[in-house]
Amino acid sequence: MAKTLLLYFSLYGHTRRIAERIRDRMMELGEDVDAVSLQENPDVDPNQYERIILGACIRNGKYKPPVWDFIRKYKPLLDERPSAFFSVNLVARKPEKNTPETNPYTKQFVQKSPWQPDLLGVFAGDLDYQRYGAMDRNIIRLIMWITKGPTDPQTKEQYTDWAVVDRFAEQAAALGKAEAA
Repeated sequence: MAKTLLLYFSLYGHTRRIAERIRDRMMELGEDVDAVSLQENPDVDPNQYERIILGACIRNGKYKPPVWDFIRKYKPLLDERPSAFFSVNLVARKPEKNTPETNPYTKQFVQKSPWQPDLLGVFAGDLDYQRYGAMDRNIIRLIMWITKGPTDPQTKEQYTDWAVVDRFAEQAAALGKAEAA
């Protein structure tokens, strides 16, 4: 059984909930998984893990610098171990943009990243205007207006398809097992 590092970057807590769901599903399958916040544990040592999963949310169109810093620092390790990446973003709420092949942020990640994970996932996030600071709330409302999404400042909606998250967890649990057999 491979020990898995499930590292995530979450700003408002939804990416954390997704990471915890992935961890729980993988553990149901008998996997040993540590879910670790990149913000709370920036010096986590991935060398002690046989499999690495990295998840990150999009904020104002970008992944935060610690995500890219981790990838640059550990690229050789990420390349040699079974690995996965998942993106959490609101664009994925649209059926035509909810796969790694159709989601603009996941496609951009693949183009920009020096690391090419074995498995990619994309999940729709949640929208809770009351949780955001004034600047983020206004930027997100503008983006939602442009993309024909909800702009009512009272909106609180969760778009995540948990069955898709569970399937990703099952695929992640299988990473590296074919080579080991």
